[in-house]
Amino acid sequence: MACDKSFSKTHVLLSHEKASILKAIRFLFFRHIDKTDFIDCPASTEQCFKHRCIIFASIMVQMLLQAVATPLAWFGSLLEMWLNLLSSNTSFVVLLWNLLRGKLVIPDKKSATFLSIVGHVDSRVELDRNIKHGDSRYHAALSMMASKASYENKAYLQTVVRDHWKMEFVDSFDFYNEHQKKSTTQAFVFRDRNVEPELIAVAFRGTEMFDADAWCTDFDISWYELPEMGKVHRGFMRALGLQNSTGWPKDIQPADGQKPVAYYALRELLKKHLHDKAKFIVTGHSLGGALAVLFPAVLAFHGEEWLLERLEGVYTFGQPRVGDEKFGDFMKQQLRKYNIRYHRFVYSNDMVPRLPYDDPTFMFKHFGTCLYFNSFYEAQVVSEEPNKNYISPLSPISKIINAIWELIRSFTISYTEGSDYKEGWMLRAVRLLGLVVAGVPAHMPQDYVNATRLGSFDEYLQLRNQKKLKALDASRN
Repeated sequence: MACDKSFSKTHVLLSHEKASILKAIRFLFFRHIDKTDFIDCPASTEQCFKHRCIIFASIMVQMLLQAVATPLAWFGSLLEMWLNLLSSNTSFVVLLWNLLRGKLVIPDKKSATFLSIVGHVDSRVELDRNIKHGDSRYHAALSMMASKASYENKAYLQTVVRDHWKMEFVDSFDFYNEHQKKSTTQAFVFRDRNVEPELIAVAFRGTEMFDADAWCTDFDISWYELPEMGKVHRGFMRALGLQNSTGWPKDIQPADGQKPVAYYALRELLKKHLHDKAKFIVTGHSLGGALAVLFPAVLAFHGEEWLLERLEGVYTFGQPRVGDEKFGDFMKQQLRKYNIRYHRFVYSNDMVPRLPYDDPTFMFKHFGTCLYFNSFYEAQVVSEEPNKNYISPLSPISKIINAIWELIRSFTISYTEGSDYKEGWMLRAVRLLGLVVAGVPAHMPQDYVNATRLGSFDEYLQLRNQKKLKALDASRN
């Protein structure tokens, strides 16, 4: 079903399905936007060469990703199965021995021991014992572990939440994407009764390493402009539950047997499980971070004050840009109004926070405070991460040097910081890739977990808490 776009004031929508290399080249050098069938936008949209270059790059990357989507998915599936086959049989030698004896252990994809590739790269399940309830870093550290866990199956999540974190597992979901006609959005919800007030956490899963559709969403620069909210990324809205024909209606009436949609299902679940003295947080890594930011934005769009008053904070890690400057102003107003924390973590050369392109024409902008960590896990509080669009004339040299250091660090960090930080061969292989594309290993959850545990950002969080307490005292007086 095509979207009628009546809910949007204006839009720029790219369609890689209708594009071809020849069409893209013709558009870049010869054609106007309003004469190109793979772009849907008002005729008055700016058509300068730089504008066309950005559209051209976005379309070409999406076409390339779609061209390799099937072999990429197959490779990812085979790699994941192989890694689990090795772990189920303890080692390669034991695997061969079991195979010869006819006692090969075949991993069950639905079992608590079956791990995603992310889980094999960083297998940590325990929360940091040094960061306890009441610490200024507690919510950030818990959020990152939840964001990492969100890549795993339901049985794994139940085991980790109940047996390791000693919390209550609420549920996990595969949410329906009306545009793609399949379930593309995953999230899970758990409750921490050990804190006061009681805390519920919603964690969105991020971009999977070998999922071409998810990477296309990150590289897409399409947007809708919504009344009051501003221009918002189309792909992220679709993943959260944008309706093709009506946009963001306050409520939807699902047909019998229709699969749940992320925003509406989570909103109702929170209303069911929250009470007046409970709070909730929203978190996610990568694409999950974008959804974590967009979720309260749509709550505000719908005037869901009762829920927003109970939103303790939004914690994102390696989050891409979600909207334009007006969207940022809209969100900052809501964050101030409801006294909601928003902490956006960026590690080193991670390329995803530098997407989509921040350009005056497309106007994708981050907002709020960024907690930026260098490769020594030293934190800076900045409005924008360094090298905001990833590419600059001198950056390749510094990125290669940094990637070499990160590879060296992978062999030494367990000695300097302890066994919890030991890195395996899988992550070291990814770090080797960083010598060519530095932004790939920097996006892995491993370094974000390390940043929340080793990073020196207590002073900022304590200052933020003091401001919150002063604001509460002022409102009471």
